[in-house]
Amino acid sequence: MARFLIGTIPAFGHVNPALPIARKLVERGHQVWWYTGIGFQSQVEQTGARHVPIRTGIDFTVPDTIPESLKEEGFSLKGLAQFKFCLKHLFVDSAAAQLKDLTEILQKFPADVVLSDLFFLGASWVHKKGGPPWATLGTTGLFFSSCDTAPFGLGMQPDASALGRFRNYWLNRFQQFLFKDVTVYLDQVRGSIGLSPDYQNFFDASLSPFLYLQQTVPSFEYPRSDLPPQVHFIGASLPEQLNSFTPPSWWDELNSGKVVVHVTQGTVSTEADDLIVPTIKAFANDEDVLVVATTGGKAIDSFNIDPMPTNVRLEQFIPHEHLMPHVDVMVTNGGPHGVHMALANGVPLVAAGQTEDKPEICARIEWAGVGVNLKTKKPHPTQLKNAVQKILASPHYRQKAQLLKADIARYDAPTEAAVLLEQLASTKQPVFKKTSVHT
Repeated sequence: MARFLIGTIPAFGHVNPALPIARKLVERGHQVWWYTGIGFQSQVEQTGARHVPIRTGIDFTVPDTIPESLKEEGFSLKGLAQFKFCLKHLFVDSAAAQLKDLTEILQKFPADVVLSDLFFLGASWVHKKGGPPWATLGTTGLFFSSCDTAPFGLGMQPDASALGRFRNYWLNRFQQFLFKDVTVYLDQVRGSIGLSPDYQNFFDASLSPFLYLQQTVPSFEYPRSDLPPQVHFIGASLPEQLNSFTPPSWWDELNSGKVVVHVTQGTVSTEADDLIVPTIKAFANDEDVLVVATTGGKAIDSFNIDPMPTNVRLEQFIPHEHLMPHVDVMVTNGGPHGVHMALANGVPLVAAGQTEDKPEICARIEWAGVGVNLKTKKPHPTQLKNAVQKILASPHYRQKAQLLKADIARYDAPTEAAVLLEQLASTKQPVFKKTSVHT
C-alpha cells in the first residue's frame, strides 16, 4: 500500500479529471488524501479519499478568500494582460500558499507521491524542498514547448518541416519574451520561499521530471519528436454510468429519426449568446433536426427566446454518457471533457471557442479531422448551420470520429494512471515510456 497526496486548483476543470484516478487508487488499496477547495469536499470523499481543505491562500469555492483588490484589478484588465495577471496572482502566488499547506499535511501524512494538476505549482516546490516526487495530470493539450509546435494558446496547427520548425522556434522565443515578466515574477516568488531561480516559464514549469499523465490519446495530440520520455498518454477521463439518471419526458424523441444536434458550453464560458442561442436560431423549427441544448447549470428561464422553437429541448444538465449515443453532431466551445465525451462516442464536432485553453482544443479537432473549427467565440447562426450540414454531408468526419472512439476505447485511464503512479511511489525514479501500458 502506498500513500498519495493529490493537489488541485479548486475549480471544476481541475478537480473533475482527477476523481476517477483517486477512486481507482483507493480501490487498489492505497491511502489517498486530497488538498483542494472546501466546495469539492463531497466529490472528493465520494472517491474514498480524505479531503483536506485549503487553509492558506485563495479557495475559489469560498469567495471571501479572494481579496476585493484582486478581483477589481483582474476584472479591469482584458486579453493578454488579464491572462498574465491571473498566472501571477492566482496561480504563482497560490503556489507559495500550497507549499505552506502541503508541508504541514506531509508531516501528518508522509505521502510517497504528490499528484497535481498542471496549474498547481506547489507540488514541484514541495519536492524542491525535500518532499516526495510529484506527477502532473495534464487535462488539456500538451502545455509545454516543442520544436514541432507553436506555443500553447495560439491555436496553430503543428509543423515539423524545416520551415515549420523555424516558425516554431521564433514563436516560442517570442512567447518567452512576451511572458518574461511572468517568468521573472515566478522566480521572485520562488526566491521568497528560499528556492533559487530556474528561469523556466510557467508553461514548462508544469512538466514533472518524474511522470506526466496526459489525459487523451496520441491520435488527438500533435506528434512531437522531442516528447519527454516521462509523458504517458493514459486515455480520456470518462465518467461512470449514473444509475440514478431519470430521462426527461421528451427522451423518446431522440429515436425519432431526426438529426440530433447537441450544443453545450460546459461550466466555464457559459454566456448563452456565444453558442447556445445561435445554434437554436440556426435550426429554429427545422422539422428534420432536434436541437438538445444544455445550459451548464444556468437557469432555463434566463434564456430570452420567445417563443422557443418547437424542435428545441433545453435542459440545465444531461449526463453526456446517456445523451451522446443519440447525438449526430455536437456544437462545442472546446471544453476538453465534453470534447472527449463526444469522441468516445464517435460524434463529430463543430468547434467555436476562443477563451482559456479552448483555441487549442478546437485546433486539435480540426487537425484530427473530427470536426470543423469556426475559429471564433460567437459564430453567426448561418456559420453554425453550414458547418453542421458540412459534417452531415461529408462521411469522413464521422469516420475519423469513429477511429478516435476506437482509440479511446483501448484505454482505461484510471487504471493506467494508477499503475504508473504505483511505479513512481515504489521506485521514486522517473517513469519513462518503456514502462507504460501503451507505448
